[in-house]
Amino acid sequence: MDTGRQPLWHEEPAARPRMAEPVRTAAVRAVIIVALTLIQAMVAFLSTLAGSWLAFPAVLSTVASTVVATWGVLDVWVTRQVWVQRNGVRSQPSSTARELRRERRRARRQQRRESRKASSGVDRAAA
Repeated sequence: MDTGRQPLWHEEPAARPRMAEPVRTAAVRAVIIVALTLIQAMVAFLSTLAGSWLAFPAVLSTVASTVVATWGVLDVWVTRQVWVQRNGVRSQPSSTARELRRERRRARRQQRRESRKASSGVDRAAA
């Protein structure tokens, strides 16, 4: 029952593999903390402009939240580094680059063998 229409979307493989679970958890936590800190900073700013009594406590809590948000972002970085150290990086060198290196090595070895044979043949003929 083909209608001749193309599907609305088609699945494409991901450009990068997913982040490790602990790293993703830390990243989600950091994004939530940073978002709340930005909202809190906006409330502090608008309260200050309005001359509200809420301005001073909001500014103090925004400063504290900034410290916590910085910690959250650093936590993502540290968690990623620890995960990479424990589990290794899942990278694969380019197979074409590896194959080119092998071919070059084979060619160099072959040239050395030929030059040895040629030089040893000349020595025997001279002797």
